[in-house]
Amino acid sequence: MATTGLATRRRRLSKIERKEALAAYLCLSPWAIGFIVFLVVPIGMAAYAAFTHWTIINPPPRWIGIQNFVEMFTKDRYFLWSLGITLKYMAMTLIPGLVISLILALFLNAKLKGMNFFRTVFYVPAVVSGVAVTILWISLLDPQAGAVNTMLRQLGVQNPPNWVGSSKWALPSVAIMSLWGVGGGAIIYLSGLQNIPPHLYEAAWIDGASRWQQFWRITLPLLSPTIFFNLITGLIGAFQVFTPAYIMGGASRWGTSRYLRFYLLHVYLKAFQEGRLGYAAALAWVLTILSALVVLIVYRSTEQLVYYEETGERGG
Repeated sequence: MATTGLATRRRRLSKIERKEALAAYLCLSPWAIGFIVFLVVPIGMAAYAAFTHWTIINPPPRWIGIQNFVEMFTKDRYFLWSLGITLKYMAMTLIPGLVISLILALFLNAKLKGMNFFRTVFYVPAVVSGVAVTILWISLLDPQAGAVNTMLRQLGVQNPPNWVGSSKWALPSVAIMSLWGVGGGAIIYLSGLQNIPPHLYEAAWIDGASRWQQFWRITLPLLSPTIFFNLITGLIGAFQVFTPAYIMGGASRWGTSRYLRFYLLHVYLKAFQEGRLGYAAALAWVLTILSALVVLIVYRSTEQLVYYEETGERGG
């Protein structure tokens, strides 16, 4: 039996089967080449660079072991500061963004005439270039002629914030701009809402359940996988803030770089302003590991709250 099985496994492929296998490998090769060239190789180079002294001016990297990581935790005054800025931004935007986008999705889910137009309008900020959005908000938040401060003065506010030019309001400025783009998350919520079977609401209505009870007992549990998805992607996105921080002043344009020095911006400045590629690679790896740990902790602590309709059970 064993000999027969071995012979079966070693059966030569027919001519048609060889052609099909070759065609499959040819179709997969562009993806495989791209995966290796643009992902595997850069990750390997970054892992090696993190343990080297590698600068733009002096290209040949020199192995220094863990000295980059030692310097990071003992001498880099902006390491913990930039990490704190990133975490503050996360606290300002993550939960408010989830709640606001959910509320917006509930309104967009209403069956009203012309609702498709409003869905498109609210989704537009999610597809507009981050640079264009940032420049738009720089104009809106201009302390003298910006639309935001003009409106605040008309409402009776005598001394409106200086926004990006203020150490107190620089970070909230970026957070406000981020919350303006909640339409992307709202569309994801909307797709989840429209996948909830209508007969569940009909049965609840017949049983006398109020709208709040329907939301709490039907909508929220069945929408929990979508909420969980937005939570995880929001966490990852908060660690990757760069464009608005750089343009709105993180690179010393407005003199508030210390208050908009997000972690990813700190990595960029170390790499391309100071030319320390090896040290920047070490910073990037710390960010990768830290974000992975945070996502894992959140995943483990919240998966029990996720309800899966297929099994009728919660995650875990």
